Amino acid sequence: MTDHFFRADPYQVEAEGVVIAHTGEGAIVLDRSVFYPNGGGQPGDSGQLVWGAHKLPIATAVKVQGGGVGLLPAIAAEMPAIGTKVRQHLDWGRRYRHMRVHTALHLLSVVIPLPVTGGQVGTEKGRLDFAMPEPLANMQAIEDALNRLIDRDLPVTESWITEAELLANPGLVKTMSVTPPTGQGSIRLVRIGEGAAQVDLQPCGGTHVARTGEIGRIALGKLENKGRQNRRVSLHLAE
Repeated sequence: MTDHFFRADPYQVEAEGVVIAHTGEGAIVLDRSVFYPNGGGQPGDSGQLVWGAHKLPIATAVKVQGGGVGLLPAIAAEMPAIGTKVRQHLDWGRRYRHMRVHTALHLLSVVIPLPVTGGQVGTEKGRLDFAMPEPLANMQAIEDALNRLIDRDLPVTESWITEAELLANPGLVKTMSVTPPTGQGSIRLVRIGEGAAQVDLQPCGGTHVARTGEIGRIALGKLENKGRQNRRVSLHLAE
């Protein structure tokens, strides 16, 4: 299993690691990773690996069997051999935008308190699909409410519960299309706000900003009809 540095500190942009495997798909597996692997609607990180005189650009990171993170090279080039110590360099600008968008989507699920049927995080924008039989009457009011939450500069923290505790509290799961990973004994919760000021708590394995004020201004796109009772709401980083 790879040690997930991105989970302990999503702001860490560099780290050493040792190559422990190569996958059949051409991915490099390290014993520790600052790269977030694609999952939960958030894209895998990109960046580069450096060892000796070699620099290898990484196009994305993916999950591999056994809890590992596989780094897929952007070009066909020499791979570091198993046992090689490498230096990881994250594309921080891209990661940070993913963090801002991802946290904004959690807040979007607060101002639109409907079941979520799907979602996607991007560098400039993100979207959530909702089980929404009737269209929203006032999108500007939703956008204003979202930006007010952001402006409160609420802390974003994490905690862990057991799988049994999650089963006893099914209301924590907002996303109908993606269920939290089970089989590892514990589930990560992402909390926005504290105490009486808490506005959201839900299972999530992705990376987030430390405070909502880091998100910046958000603009909503047009409401899209994606089925008889399914509608899509997109948001964009406006700054």
